[in-house]
Amino acid sequence: MENPTPETIEGLLQAVHDPEIPSVSIVDLGMVGSVEMAGDVLNVSLLPTFVGCPAQRLIEAQVAARLSKALPGYHIGVRFNLTEAWSSTRISEAGRKALRAAGIAPPGRTLDEVACPFCGSANAVLENLFASTSCRSLYYCKQCRNPFEAFKPL
Repeated sequence: MENPTPETIEGLLQAVHDPEIPSVSIVDLGMVGSVEMAGDVLNVSLLPTFVGCPAQRLIEAQVAARLSKALPGYHIGVRFNLTEAWSSTRISEAGRKALRAAGIAPPGRTLDEVACPFCGSANAVLENLFASTSCRSLYYCKQCRNPFEAFKPL
């Protein structure tokens, strides 16, 4: 591929999914911080949803493998940027839809502003600040009576 653009790189990275939420790409989660090209060197900076996320090394490896396969001859560098904070506002509308489809509520502006991904009701209560991962909380919907996780607003 001749001189890939940042848009091309972003398109390639759509195929890299968060290992903890396989239905959502790292692009739709807003984890791609920057893409820099200099000759045959391509550097990608990623933003972790949480600094202590255990999936960071796996995501780095998946990004490097995807780009190396699609762009032979380029030197690929991938790193997590720990100086720029990720924000839940970076999640795209497609990412929010994919989260709901996976049974995870997208983040609201506060912990109290959560809609059930199953029935859409706002009649949900926070059961536990921590769920299966550090970036999610556990809720219970009083309308449809389903427990669900919600991405924390940051």
